[in-house]
Amino acid sequence: MSDLTANPAVAAAGFAVHGADAVDGATRLREDLVGRGLPARLAAKDPSLWGPDAEPTARLRLGWLDTHRRSRELLPQLAELTAELADLDHVVLVGTGGSSPAAEAIARTLGRPLTVLDTTDPGRVRAVLADRLERTVVVVAGRSDATVETDGHRRAYRQAFLDAGLGEAEAARHFVVVTDPGSPLEAVADEMGAVVLPADPEVGGRYAALTAVGLVPAALAGAEVTALLDDAEAFSTSLGRDADNPALALGAALGAAVTGGRGTVALVGDGTGLDGLGEWAEQLLAESTGRAGAGILPVVVETPTAPGVTGPDVLTVSYGGALAAGDVPGGGCEPHLAVNGPLGAHFLAWEYATAVAATALGVDPFDEPDVAASNENTRRILECGPPAQAPSRTEGAIEVYAPPGAPADLDGALRHLLDGVGDAGHLAVTAYLDPVADADAARLRPLLARALRRPVTFGWGSTGRHHRAVRPAGSYLQLTATVDVDLPVPGRPYSFGQLQAAQAAGDRQALADRGRPVLRLHLTDRAAGLAQLRDAIGRWRA
Repeated sequence: MSDLTANPAVAAAGFAVHGADAVDGATRLREDLVGRGLPARLAAKDPSLWGPDAEPTARLRLGWLDTHRRSRELLPQLAELTAELADLDHVVLVGTGGSSPAAEAIARTLGRPLTVLDTTDPGRVRAVLADRLERTVVVVAGRSDATVETDGHRRAYRQAFLDAGLGEAEAARHFVVVTDPGSPLEAVADEMGAVVLPADPEVGGRYAALTAVGLVPAALAGAEVTALLDDAEAFSTSLGRDADNPALALGAALGAAVTGGRGTVALVGDGTGLDGLGEWAEQLLAESTGRAGAGILPVVVETPTAPGVTGPDVLTVSYGGALAAGDVPGGGCEPHLAVNGPLGAHFLAWEYATAVAATALGVDPFDEPDVAASNENTRRILECGPPAQAPSRTEGAIEVYAPPGAPADLDGALRHLLDGVGDAGHLAVTAYLDPVADADAARLRPLLARALRRPVTFGWGSTGRHHRAVRPAGSYLQLTATVDVDLPVPGRPYSFGQLQAAQAAGDRQALADRGRPVLRLHLTDRAAGLAQLRDAIGRWRA
């Protein structure tokens, strides 16, 4: 890897990118982008940067470049609302996709308690509903109440408040809705009598870190969000510059790495205090650049020494807060790039860098092709029921659903899937499980990465859907499980267990439509099944 101290960092407003000039082709690409006037054009919200097909969407989605200024209008409302709801000190954010990772990163980094409910696993939903209900304020973030996950969570909480003896108006006090003015969700909130705070209609979900989507739940949890806007404002002055522009350097390095054969970006925290930023950046990069069999495959790596940090086609990027004088970037690994600075600047820099990298790759960073496909599959399955499918084999606590052409047994099917990853592929693990009670499932990522010596991603349920858009060389391991105690979705003809199963089946269908190999393993006993799977992975490696 490159020596990060060999060249000076590109820095502005306390935010620095180390190592950008050492990435092959990055300097040349940056010079080319400057020659085309990209820094000034992007800072000025030029929607033509990604081609004529992308221009209509881009014209409506570039508000993230200065949303930190508009978001200041929220601060008095947030202060007043926080005071009014001071007795509701358990903040729960419900929503999926881009609506939750930024708020979670803010709360974790600033050490504030925030519960994020972004799964439909009935066990997790039941546990959160039972936790300090009388002190809970629910933040519902989204554009449309038609999103089945958000709709289900809102309905479940409203029913729980009513069952606890609250009246309609009293229950409404426990909700804060963040949505676009005039959206269907605003109409639902008005009908409920809930407080509504406006999202920025010029900003899409995954770019919405510095809008009400990221700021409202964090502020209600006690985070000081004004500093985030201050840091973003100070950093924003660098975005239109041809030189001393760290976000441009980061974006050019990402774009050059991918076009030069390093299509995987390993994101690793360096231990300097930005907890959760990697998960937000992972979704931003994957959903914004994964198009037409090309793009960035981001992998969040647990520690600087965990498997997956390095590889022949991996660009290693460490991230963290400001370094003390004399500290060496990287936090224990030797990354190609080290990105350090205040959290508010990080949000703006990564969004800008993602748009720059998309320009280099020739893709539209604001399109959402696979999200719509997955949602449609889920709705159809909820209406018509899942397709009948029998396991190819049942062994212990695991039902094996082997893909066509694979052996029927656990060891054989797993070996077939992992052998198929090859020297140029990657493995995506999506776990439709309880991220708290079944947290051991996340241990599979480093275990598989060590065995495969190839990139391995991990996602909880529908959060893993963005991997479908990235590179056609992916193989997919889906984990589902038996639901022991289900939970109905109030006012709907299905339960959370059925919804979760429909989401999993919808993702499998979307992958099958693209010819991707998928092995589904259904755990009839979750703890025993995970232990059995770890043993099977060990046998494959041996």
